[in-house]
Amino acid sequence: MSVSIPMLITFIIYILGMISIGFVAYRSTKNFDDYILGGRSLGSMVTALSAGASDMSGWLLMGLPGTIFISGIAESWIAIGLIIGAWLNWKIVAGRLRVQTEHYNNALTLPDFFTNRFEDKSKVLSIISALVILIFFTIYCASGVVAGARLFESTFGLDYQTALWAGAAVTILYTFIGGFLAVSWTDTVQASLMIFALILTPIIVIIAVGGISDALTVIKAKNIENVNMFKAFSFLAIISSLGWGLGYFGQPHILVRFMASHSHRSVLTARRISMTWMILCLAGAVAVGFFGIAYFQNHPNQSLNVSQNGERVFIELALTLFNPWIAGILLSAILAAVMSTLSCQLLVCSSALTEDLYKQFLHKNASQKELVWVGRLMVLLVALIAIKIAYNPENRVLGLVSYAWAGFGAAFGPVVLFSVCWQRMTRNGALAGMVIGAITVLIWKNYAWINLYEIIPGFIGSSIAIILVSLIDRAPSEIIQQRFTKAEAEYLTK
Repeated sequence: MSVSIPMLITFIIYILGMISIGFVAYRSTKNFDDYILGGRSLGSMVTALSAGASDMSGWLLMGLPGTIFISGIAESWIAIGLIIGAWLNWKIVAGRLRVQTEHYNNALTLPDFFTNRFEDKSKVLSIISALVILIFFTIYCASGVVAGARLFESTFGLDYQTALWAGAAVTILYTFIGGFLAVSWTDTVQASLMIFALILTPIIVIIAVGGISDALTVIKAKNIENVNMFKAFSFLAIISSLGWGLGYFGQPHILVRFMASHSHRSVLTARRISMTWMILCLAGAVAVGFFGIAYFQNHPNQSLNVSQNGERVFIELALTLFNPWIAGILLSAILAAVMSTLSCQLLVCSSALTEDLYKQFLHKNASQKELVWVGRLMVLLVALIAIKIAYNPENRVLGLVSYAWAGFGAAFGPVVLFSVCWQRMTRNGALAGMVIGAITVLIWKNYAWINLYEIIPGFIGSSIAIILVSLIDRAPSEIIQQRFTKAEAEYLTK
């Protein structure tokens, strides 16, 4: 396969731009607080777009269009569930978490917040939550590495293993250098690129197949079930798809954006921006997969790659329908989606290892400079493990994402939700919820006899455990309850 010079130039310009932002952020990173949370300085626009970009990984331009292309419009229940879940997360959790993390000893990480919120002197909550982050985020990071590898493999004709390293190297570099500010600033650029690609591409595909009416005729002719929202879908299947929305309450890479916002008052504007961006992006991704059915049905001679792997539908449409310069920009959007999420995940893993394990148990008096460099080394360590997991070319992006998403949603989702809304919640309740949620996902994924997405039983089991154990347990201390009341009063003061 010959490499397109215009696309290569476009990719190089984009990559150099992201690395440059990393170096600018490096100059603004003075201490570990800056490296992990950017000094809690993010405005509404950066908070909104950064949260959206870090959420919508390579699955947005590969996994979701791919599953729609293969199975039809019924798979869009996933997008509906995500929109509902994201809105509730912004509405219920975002502002409260921003206020409470500051009230509970200026917590910089989710494990740190849990420890301070429940006065956990044993640090067991910190250890368990850090381990959950490392296990599921390493899988999540692997999904980003796979998506990047598929992009470089398809675009430049590289073999899978070479593409793997090429796709991961840039993200590792600017995350290593610039930390949270680099991740957030690049996310804002990347979110803009993603929405441009997901609005333009479906419009051109629709035009290429003769309009919506002609496209629907072709799609129905191939298989009438492609246009059926309830296609062979049982109640459990629809609930499973909608259940993706539950995952938002427990995703550390999204929650950390709430923690880093300038104030809880900026969350309202950020929510409106983020939800508008998200709805447009998800609608575009669904449209790419759906109308891609019509395009490749009309052009069977161009359908070899997508017939082998449906997750390449966006890539193939971009390469086929656009001149190389525009195609380079559109394919850079996939790299943007991969990099935005992978960078944030690497940083959250790094913070868990550095703040919640290294600082707490190995070197309590570590200097700020030492912590920043340990954080950088942890970025490299987690990235190498993720690359190792991603080495299997049979991996699929959506499969890896769904597993990690369920793990965080069940283990952390109920704990976060109850901890910011329920004053009576206790340390043992949080611990029980976290453990029950994580174990349920692991067992259900491998041994369930009911075809139900594992996040749902995990979320329910975790919630029940939190309520029961907290009610049986001794009430939280007066100091903890006073802090909660003060934080909630500040949140309600708009």
